[in-house]
Amino acid sequence: MFKPIWNTLLIIFYAFLLLFTPLPVEAATIQPERTSLTLELLQERLHNPTLKEGNLTVDLRGMVIDLRPENASFRDAFYQSLRKELQKNGAKPLGLDLSYSLIQGDFIGSDLGLRTPLYAQAIAPIFNATEKAQLEQLRLACLQSLTVTLINSKDCRSLLDTESTASSEVTVFRGNLILEQTRFNGEVRFNNTFFLQSLNAKNAVFLQPINWSEARFSRPASFDNASFRQASNFRGSVFFDRANFKQAQFQDVTSFYGSLFVKTANFNQAIFKQLAKFNHIEWQGNANFAGVKFSNQVQFAKANFNQSLSLKEAAFDQAVIFREVFFNQPVDLRSASILNQADFSDAIFANSALLNVAGLTFNSNQAKILGNPGRIGKIFSVPTLQGNQSVLRNLVQNFRQQQQVIDANQIEYTRQRLKLQELTHELWGININNAPVSSLMKLGFSQTQAEAIAQRRITQPFRNRNELLTLAEIDLATYNQLSDRLVVAESLAVGNWLLSAWGCLSLTVLLLLSGYGTNFWLVFGVGGMAIAYFGVLFWLVDRYRRLHPVPIIPTYYETVAIFISFSCITFFSLLAIFRNTDQPWLTLGCLGIIIIPIPMILLIRLYQQGRYHDLMNVSYLTEDGTFRQLRLLIGRLPVIPRNQVFRERYMSLLWDRRWNWLNYYDFSLNNLVRLGFNDIRLRDQHLPGIISTLAWYQWSLGVLYITLVLWTLSRTIPGLNLLIYLK
Repeated sequence: MFKPIWNTLLIIFYAFLLLFTPLPVEAATIQPERTSLTLELLQERLHNPTLKEGNLTVDLRGMVIDLRPENASFRDAFYQSLRKELQKNGAKPLGLDLSYSLIQGDFIGSDLGLRTPLYAQAIAPIFNATEKAQLEQLRLACLQSLTVTLINSKDCRSLLDTESTASSEVTVFRGNLILEQTRFNGEVRFNNTFFLQSLNAKNAVFLQPINWSEARFSRPASFDNASFRQASNFRGSVFFDRANFKQAQFQDVTSFYGSLFVKTANFNQAIFKQLAKFNHIEWQGNANFAGVKFSNQVQFAKANFNQSLSLKEAAFDQAVIFREVFFNQPVDLRSASILNQADFSDAIFANSALLNVAGLTFNSNQAKILGNPGRIGKIFSVPTLQGNQSVLRNLVQNFRQQQQVIDANQIEYTRQRLKLQELTHELWGININNAPVSSLMKLGFSQTQAEAIAQRRITQPFRNRNELLTLAEIDLATYNQLSDRLVVAESLAVGNWLLSAWGCLSLTVLLLLSGYGTNFWLVFGVGGMAIAYFGVLFWLVDRYRRLHPVPIIPTYYETVAIFISFSCITFFSLLAIFRNTDQPWLTLGCLGIIIIPIPMILLIRLYQQGRYHDLMNVSYLTEDGTFRQLRLLIGRLPVIPRNQVFRERYMSLLWDRRWNWLNYYDFSLNNLVRLGFNDIRLRDQHLPGIISTLAWYQWSLGVLYITLVLWTLSRTIPGLNLLIYLK
C-alpha cells in the first residue's frame, strides 16, 4: 500500500537533485573573472611570458585594461612597456593574448608594432630571414594586384616608384595576436599594420568603429563570430593567407574596398545589417558567402573573382551590384534569395563561368536582374528542370519586362532543353516502379537490392528517388552512383508512350532547327540550305533527262553557274548555322534527315525507270507570263490548274537563256517560303508523278517552315513579343 507512495517521493527527490545541483566546472563554459590590469601586474606578465602553441606570448587574458583619457598615465605606460617588449630582438618574437579581456577606451594597436621601411636595404636588422621574406610578399602583391586602392596605398606607391628615394614605413606586428572573446569599448586601430603571425579574434566584440585599413595579414586571420557594432574599415587590406569571417555580425557600414584576398575568404553565415562595400577587390582564392544575410545594399563592383564564388542560400534584401565584375569560375546562387535588384551590367564571364540559380528565390514582379542585353541570358544554369520551373519562368518574365527578348529566349531555350532531357529520361530510363528484377541488376543493383525494390513497390509505388534510401538493403554509395539513371514515374500505356515519344521528337526538331523559336538567324540558315538543295534538285530533274538517243542535258555554263551559286548559298547558310547554335552538326543531321532521304529515293527511282512521254524537250516548269514582280504567294500550289485559260497564262521556261538557272531557285523559294519574283509552277500535262510528288513534298515542308518562321519572328521581335507574352 505504501510502496507506490515511496516510489513517487523518490522520483520527486531525484528530479529536485537534477534541477538544482550545479553542473561540474568541466561541463559548463564559464567566463573567467576579469582582473584590473595595473603597471605592476603588467610588468610581471611582460617578464614572464607563457608558451602557447609553441610561441612565447604575453598573457593578458581576462583583464580590465583602462586606456581612457582620464587614465592617461597608465595608458602611456601601457603602450610604452608593451611596445618595448614586443619589439625586442630575438629568434622568436613575443605574441600578445588579450582573450576575454575588456578594453576601455580607444585601443591603438598600430602603436605596438615596429615602424620599418619596406626596402630590402633599409629593413630593420631585428627581422630574421623568414620575416624578411614575408615583408617581400608585399612587393609581389603590389606588382600583381589589379585593385586600385592597393596600388595607391602608401607602401605600394613607394615600392613601385623606382625613381623615388623616399621610403614608406609600415608598422610590423611580429608575434601572434589573440583577441578571442575580447571586448573593445572604444575604437580599435590597426591601420597600416603588417601582421607577420596569425590573428585570432574569434567572438571578439567591437563596440566602436574599427580601422584596419591597409592592414596586411601574412598568416591566417580569424574573425569567426565577431561582432562589429559600428563602422568597420578594412579598406585596402591584404590577406596573404586564409581570412575567416564566419558568422561575423556587421551592424554598421562595412568596407573592404580595394582589398586583396590571396587565399580562401570565408564569410559563411555572416550578417551585414548596413551597406557592405566589396568594390575593386581581387579574390585570388575561393570566396565563400554561403548563407550570408545582406539586409542592406552590397557592392561588388569591379571586383575580380579568379576562383569560385559561393552565394548559396545567401539573402539579398536590397540591391546587390556586380557591375564590371570578372568571373573566372562558376558562381553558386543555389537557393539564394534576391528580393530587390541584382545588377550584372558589363560583368565579364569566362568560358567556364556560369550562374547556378537552382532553387533561386526570385519574384520578377518585385525584383529585377539586370545584365548586358544578349549576353546575360546565356550565363544562367540549372542542373535539372525539376524544382526549377518557377525559377526559369520568373527569369523569362524578368527579361521580357525589360524588353531583353534575346535573353528571355535564351532562358526559354535552356528550359526546353532541360525538358527534352527529362522526357528522354522518362521514355528510355529504367522506371523502378515497373522494371523487372533483371533490368535492375543490369543497371547495377545487386540481386538482394533488386528484390527489395520489387517487394516494396508491390505494397506502395516509389514517389521519388530518395525513398530508395528507406530500404535497408540500399546503401548511400549505390544510391549516389545510380540515382541519376533511374526514373520514378507511373507506368505509361502504349498510347501514352507513343504520344510522349512524338512530343520528344517534335521538341528535338524545334530545338535543333530554331532554338525553340528563339533564333531567327538559325532558321534563316536552315531555310537557305533547304532552298539551295531543292533548287539544285529541280534543276537536275528538269535539265538532265537522258543521254540516248538524243541527249537532253544542261549546258556547261549553266552547270558551272548552278554549282557556284549553290556553294555560295550553302556557305552563308552554314555560317549562320554554326554561329547561332551550340550543336551545328546535330542541326545539320536533323535537317539532312528531313530533306535528303525521300527526295533521293524519288530521284533514284526516276532515273531507274527513265522518262518516256511527250513534251520531252519542254521544261516541266512554267511561269506566269502576265506579271514579273516580287510576289508573296501565300495560297499558291505547286502545279497549275487544268483550265485552258491558265495554260495560256503559264508559259514554259526558256532553256536557251543564260539566266535560266535562277528560275529553279525561284521555284524552290516559292515552294518553301511563298515568296518569289515569278509565279513558277509545274505544268499539268505529261508530268511524271515522281516529279509532282517531289514538288508537293517540298511544298508541304514549306508549310511547316513558314509556320516556324512566323513563330520565331513572333518570339524575337521586341514589340510583337511583348504584345503576345505580357498581355
